[in-house]
Amino acid sequence: MSTTHLGHIFHIAGSPTVERAADALVELPDGALVVSDTGTIEYCGPRAERPTLPGEVVIDHGSAFLMPGFVDTHIHFPQVYSTDAYGGGQLLEWLNNCIFPAEARLADPEFAQQAARDFTDRRIASGTTAAMVFGSAFPAAQDALFAETQRAGLRIVSGRGIQTAGPETAAALITSESEAIALTAEEIARWHCADTGNPRTAHLQVAIVPRFSLSVTTHTLRSLGELYDDVRDRGVYVHSHLNENNRPGTGEIDTVKALFGVESYLDTYDGKFLPGSMVGGPGLLGRRTIMAHAVHCTDDELARMAQTGTSIAHCPVSQLFLGSGTMPWKRTIAAGVTVAAGTDVGAGDEWLISRVLSDAFKVHITEPGDDSVSLHPAELLFTGTLAGARALDMEDRFGNFDVGKDADFLVIEPGRWPPLAATIERGIRSDDPDHARDQLLFALLMGLREPAIAEVHVAGRRVEVRSDDHPTRGRA
Repeated sequence: MSTTHLGHIFHIAGSPTVERAADALVELPDGALVVSDTGTIEYCGPRAERPTLPGEVVIDHGSAFLMPGFVDTHIHFPQVYSTDAYGGGQLLEWLNNCIFPAEARLADPEFAQQAARDFTDRRIASGTTAAMVFGSAFPAAQDALFAETQRAGLRIVSGRGIQTAGPETAAALITSESEAIALTAEEIARWHCADTGNPRTAHLQVAIVPRFSLSVTTHTLRSLGELYDDVRDRGVYVHSHLNENNRPGTGEIDTVKALFGVESYLDTYDGKFLPGSMVGGPGLLGRRTIMAHAVHCTDDELARMAQTGTSIAHCPVSQLFLGSGTMPWKRTIAAGVTVAAGTDVGAGDEWLISRVLSDAFKVHITEPGDDSVSLHPAELLFTGTLAGARALDMEDRFGNFDVGKDADFLVIEPGRWPPLAATIERGIRSDDPDHARDQLLFALLMGLREPAIAEVHVAGRRVEVRSDDHPTRGRA
């Protein structure tokens, strides 16, 4: 039996590039989204033209908006409580002073279980239906995360954070080389596609996740490349950090290049991790690889990512928080790399992807000179939804309301957040219909806060926060 949801629909139809997102923007003020009993989209269009199906259930959401679920391509599970962490410095200081100690607490299974529950509840409250999740070092914590995600009905790609080297502050997170590979292989065997057995339909999938190059050795990189060669065809992912902090001499990028003796940071993930960027083993790049940040990439690095299908998780909120700089939008997009949104909780202090898109608009319009760009509202919506599905290599399954895809969507009721309702109802709108549409979408994305997200659906099934004791929903 089909279910028809009536409301004000926004989505990016088809499979455009970000530059063509405005042409693919669909607005249906009196729209209908028809969902089959198996959770797939049967129709998206004007409600007056929808097919009449015997026995269908019709849910009229009134003036509410229906939008695709948000996709978060970079978020840290063990940093669920760290969005207020003051580290007294940039990336490396923040890791040492705040994050390594915080992540060590997940060695306690009871603490990890509560963290998994809170993390999952926050995802639901924020409308994040699919996510690439940087996992905990501890297997029991990862088991809790996958189990909570499965119970909730969300989509996840995650993997234990791999560290075989690092400072004393990270000692609790570091394993031996052999244990790192064994634990990663065990996680793949236990959780990859555990729900359906098929990477094209699974909601639970696993990634190989070296924290970043400073947390592993050349031996680790070689062994991970060999492991990935063995499991790549099973749809396993890779996730890590790239070119986040460029403080001269003592920052992340210069430290990586000095430690490995490589020409570029990306080389360490591309199998070229020996001095002089000599090949030392199989690489980790590919269409199921997502690199977070990529703020300070060279043209050659961007070209190599585009060539291999490697995507970027763009995290402007955390880049502001840690003083990492601004990913150059025009140059990165021109290289042909897929760029999707990431909250990067906990360096990012926002769980809501639309808040990430808000900061993306602000940082890119303030890029200097000809690099400045005023992102179109459709480009923002694309980056937070369809681009994320593309980065996860699941664009054929979700990300918009094309017929045949899974019905992952949000019901947004502005009246649940009065400042948003006031903006929607009383804001200035152009006499030109297309420009008025763009203004409305922009107001919706910029003004959205968690309380206005009334319903979250994944594959046609409504998912809900487990209990009333979930964390406060976002900030004003």
